[in-house]
Amino acid sequence: MECNTVIEINKREISLDNPVYFIADIASNHDGNLERACDLIRLAKKSGADAVKFQHFQASQIVSDFGFSHLKTKIGHQNGWKKSVFETYKDYECPKDWTDDLIGTARTVGIDFLTTPYDFEAVNFFKNYTPAFKVGSGDITWIEFLEYIAQQGKPVFLATGASSMEDVERAVAAILKYNRNLVLLQCNTNYTGRRENFRYVNLNVIQSYAKRFPGMVLGFSDHTPGETAVLGAVSLGARVIEKHFTDDNNRVGPDHLFSMNPKSWKEMVENTRDLEVALGSGLKVIEKNENETVIIQRRCIRAAHDLKPGLIINRADLDILRPSPPGAAQPYEIGSFIGKKIITAKQRGEDISISDVEFTS
Repeated sequence: MECNTVIEINKREISLDNPVYFIADIASNHDGNLERACDLIRLAKKSGADAVKFQHFQASQIVSDFGFSHLKTKIGHQNGWKKSVFETYKDYECPKDWTDDLIGTARTVGIDFLTTPYDFEAVNFFKNYTPAFKVGSGDITWIEFLEYIAQQGKPVFLATGASSMEDVERAVAAILKYNRNLVLLQCNTNYTGRRENFRYVNLNVIQSYAKRFPGMVLGFSDHTPGETAVLGAVSLGARVIEKHFTDDNNRVGPDHLFSMNPKSWKEMVENTRDLEVALGSGLKVIEKNENETVIIQRRCIRAAHDLKPGLIINRADLDILRPSPPGAAQPYEIGSFIGKKIITAKQRGEDISISDVEFTS
């Protein structure tokens, strides 16, 4: 299964060697209001996001009213919803007739517009509008849908929450069969926003993906509080980060509680940019900002007392002390000085260099 190691979104390259690509998932946080949705796009751009993402579903095409109404209890984060699951999804549909306004706003402020389609109709509609598709974790086993999305020829972001490696391998194979532009996102799909979820986010899966799918662009779709997990993911190789975005975590709605707000999002981006620089090249060298430190913190070979030319050096004649100016003999070289003749007069404490000693017999 071959994949592309560089993914391009609107001429922006995403790869292990490029900066992190941030996706602000507005999802249902538009609260059914177009003006609010456009405002969130503007806020996401100001906060440092590279893309905004909406979720396009029809309640009747994503959930079974009968199925959820006949569950014995409400499960997970849906337990706190005041309306039925079907009614809630219905309330938070993102109408397709908003599309021109949403895309127009995104273009005006200079941010990519993405969507997660949840049915074939949405794929057909948005293939002419979006530069890439995101597939939610819940659809990882819907192979015919994955294949259909892959056949549109656009990059695919695949979330892998609540799935096994077998599920992931099956889905990856389905997409790569038609499309090499795949970004694989580690994800934990618990939407409660509880701190205890850190124990389940399993960031090391990113390293497992890197071994299982060499060269594939990797990322992280996160629902944990704050930026801790994001920074960890980036340090492990994630180059796409997706988190929910709102303007107010206290608003009523299914996604506001665990979303980032403009302040926390901006801090996350800024701290990630610092982390990217801090990660460096991986080559162990004396860095430019350490050049002076090398002199003042390292030791060198120095005269333990006044030394006259012609003296045959023994260990008692030498000290190992700071600083270590350029050209001074290093402590690891001391063995080569023992038994040799010094040819330059040295005061006590003065550094000794190779040119001060006669090494020929």
